[in-house]
Amino acid sequence: MTASADARHAMHTAYCANLAHCGIFCRDLEAMKAFYCGVFDMQETDRGQGVTFRFDIVFLSGREEQHHQLALAGGRGLQTPSTVMQLSFKVQCLDHLREARRRALALGATQMRGLNHGNALSIYCLDPEENTVEVYLDTPWYVSQPHGDPLDLDLDDEAIWVQTERLVHSDPSFMPVDEWRRQFVLRGQALKQAAGTAGG
Repeated sequence: MTASADARHAMHTAYCANLAHCGIFCRDLEAMKAFYCGVFDMQETDRGQGVTFRFDIVFLSGREEQHHQLALAGGRGLQTPSTVMQLSFKVQCLDHLREARRRALALGATQMRGLNHGNALSIYCLDPEENTVEVYLDTPWYVSQPHGDPLDLDLDDEAIWVQTERLVHSDPSFMPVDEWRRQFVLRGQALKQAAGTAGG
């Protein structure tokens, strides 16, 4: 498909904006690149000085279809605290969570901890410049958020899943995630209908 054909096709599709990447200010670009490439198998795709953002930027991605998932920008002062609430990376199984924990600790992460959110199993740590990083695994359940119980990754998989299922079933907001998704779609349809009525 040519660029013009792609543009014409986009005009006839429903509006949908997906969060695709984020950027963070850094003190030491090479140290931060080493951490994120080492923990998450990312690679540098480009680097240079920004045209409108006048600082050095290193672009990182772990996916061939995405030029960058993370942009590391120079310019953070030595005494400037992090303003990052969290950077989150999704994995597919408990062993991947354990591997992320192992790699992160080996590359200088601190304050490692596990949390069971009911709808996700997560580890959190600070990267070498004190930004909070989350690595998480989805569960097939929903409970209202925020929700956090301890997560012990040193337990075996079966014990973690049994414990998680017991926890979510005890929460009054519990539902299967497929039901939550169905309700999400219905809410979206209602919002669009209400917006159309108000605009009309």
